[in-house]
Amino acid sequence: MGNQIIEFFTHIGGIVHIGTLVEYYDYIKAVEYLVCVGFLVVFPIFYKNIIMYNPDSENQNK
Repeated sequence: MGNQIIEFFTHIGGIVHIGTLVEYYDYIKAVEYLVCVGFLVVFPIFYKNIIMYNPDSENQNK
């Protein structure tokens, strides 16, 4: 299992030989999905840690 994970991460970012337009489109869509998943994982962490909600801020304007 550990070797498969290492091979996966060494394969990422490597040169991909694409022969057809369909293979190119599949590759681009896969990269797009990985970016979306990364955003969905990182944004809640960013929002929780950086943009903290202060419940007393609503009472300060009154």
